[in-house]
Amino acid sequence: MKIIFIGLTVSSSWGNGHATTYRGLLKELGSMGHEVCFLEHNKPWYSNNRDLGSPKEYALEFYQNLEELKMKFRSFVQTAHLVIVGSYVPQGMEVIQWVFETANGVTAFYDIDTPVTLDKLDRGEEEYISKRLIPGFDLYLSFSGGEVLQLLEKKYGAKRARALYCSVDPEIYYPMDLGKEYALGYLGTYSDDRQPTIRSFFIQPAQFLKKEKFVIAGSGYPDDIQWPENIERIGHLPPDLHREFYNRQKFTLNVTRQTMVKLGFSPNVRLFEAAACGVPIISDYWKGLTDLFEEGNEIFISRSVKDLVSILENTSKKERQKVGEAAQKKIMNNHTATHRALELITYYQEVEHLVKRKAS
Repeated sequence: MKIIFIGLTVSSSWGNGHATTYRGLLKELGSMGHEVCFLEHNKPWYSNNRDLGSPKEYALEFYQNLEELKMKFRSFVQTAHLVIVGSYVPQGMEVIQWVFETANGVTAFYDIDTPVTLDKLDRGEEEYISKRLIPGFDLYLSFSGGEVLQLLEKKYGAKRARALYCSVDPEIYYPMDLGKEYALGYLGTYSDDRQPTIRSFFIQPAQFLKKEKFVIAGSGYPDDIQWPENIERIGHLPPDLHREFYNRQKFTLNVTRQTMVKLGFSPNVRLFEAAACGVPIISDYWKGLTDLFEEGNEIFISRSVKDLVSILENTSKKERQKVGEAAQKKIMNNHTATHRALELITYYQEVEHLVKRKAS
């Protein structure tokens, strides 16, 4: 197959969760023998902070503006079996309309931001997709699963909503025999709606457990945050350093954005990355979490500061290892990039014959 992605970015992981998600998926599709090309708008923020290298399994092409995309890559889109437009693509609605007019194969929207997208649409904001355009796609590939898929079809008019969660590359994320330097770690870019939970589930436990070391990595945190002395601060952490970062923690913390909590069924990539490293996760609760991981056996869930401190203080090393290993097994059996690539091909095969009729 020839598969074209038009996405926010694959070249830079700075300040976004799109790049690592795309990298694993594209790598696996290319390894399966498909001809894969990613088209990225050449934005200064990402071009100045690229950390990809030269991918061997797929092609990466840049365009400077919408006009160049249309002129330079028209034949790519016309001849592709599958064209996927991602969320947050610059001038997304214009790109989508052009894809509808140009593509002869299956068209799909890959929403790596489903909770944010639906929240925006409900508030009348049409930044990169509109309610009018959703029914035009043959497939709506959603970062969120469960009940959200029925919501996408019934309320927003998606023809076929299918879950395509984020995933991990087992060649990058795996357990390492390193010293557990930190009682608790957290990896995530700053956001206003996550910060209250960071304060409750990270800063306050560090203030209480003064003899333990904590570590937080991520960009964008305001300078006026008061961090306790036992919290080590790291700025942007490139993906190739994530594995070691996780493996030096006794526990890692997962904090979910409020739009994701509200919608539910929206796991973020950090959950899968940490679990793939065999590091036990302490997460805030949201609907659908226990459908993915079994509480107490594959994940710890904290509903209060007291819960989190108790987990840190009272969980034995043996129990930590047991939970971490169980979560790692769950990821390897269900949530690798290979699983996602196979799911995508299956979804394509579901609608291929319908689109052939449309094209003829």
